[in-house]
Amino acid sequence: MTDKSEMIFGVRAVIEAIQAGKEIDKILVKRDIQSELSKELFAALKGQLVPVQRVPLEKLNRITRKNHQGVIAFVSSVSYQRTEDLVPFLFEQGKNPFFVLLDGVTDVRNFGAIARTCECAGVDAVIIPARGSVSVNADAIKTSAGALHTLPVCRELNLRGTLQFLKESGFRIVAATEKGDYDYTKGDYAGPLCLIMGAEDTGVSYENLALCDEWVKIPIRGAIESLNVSVAAGILIYEAMKQRTD
Repeated sequence: MTDKSEMIFGVRAVIEAIQAGKEIDKILVKRDIQSELSKELFAALKGQLVPVQRVPLEKLNRITRKNHQGVIAFVSSVSYQRTEDLVPFLFEQGKNPFFVLLDGVTDVRNFGAIARTCECAGVDAVIIPARGSVSVNADAIKTSAGALHTLPVCRELNLRGTLQFLKESGFRIVAATEKGDYDYTKGDYAGPLCLIMGAEDTGVSYENLALCDEWVKIPIRGAIESLNVSVAAGILIYEAMKQRTD
């Protein structure tokens, strides 16, 4: 259960939090909400990167018994960044940027472990989708050993558009997938790089695979078909780091 201190409930309180620029992770609204105030809430959310989930009233009541008026917002533990802002900043700093993009990873502990590896390996940012993905909560920060307090996290509404922007900015896009053309040690990770890791059950989506420059795979010798995604990410991130520092 999410820590109560991370929540804002009540329509007016949530609207005021949005207008004040608070970083909202997600908002749960009662499935059939139709009040005038709720229309004001949805107007305030226009143009915001905040996922909204319509849920049964019972779910909201399980989270809090207080007067939530059909709306509960979860405050993010970090400030999200935008890829389009971060890329020029890194180039201006003379860096050779290295991003890790998580396509559909929903397990908070895997996310925290990947973030910890990224921070240790000098990755410049993790990119996550605004919908259908893990978010930065207290559990993620704890699992990351605090790495998520220093590692930039970019949350994007449109991963395809983000990948196209990265390609146009000179990034090489490499996907880790069991459909890979060759062993991960043969991949090219030297220049500006975005490494994509997919969900353990579905992998990297086809529409994102179509934008990649390379598909690489980690050889599996045992009976189990795949590695835990955080372990796979660690293997690939450190192979990339090895190439980038040789």
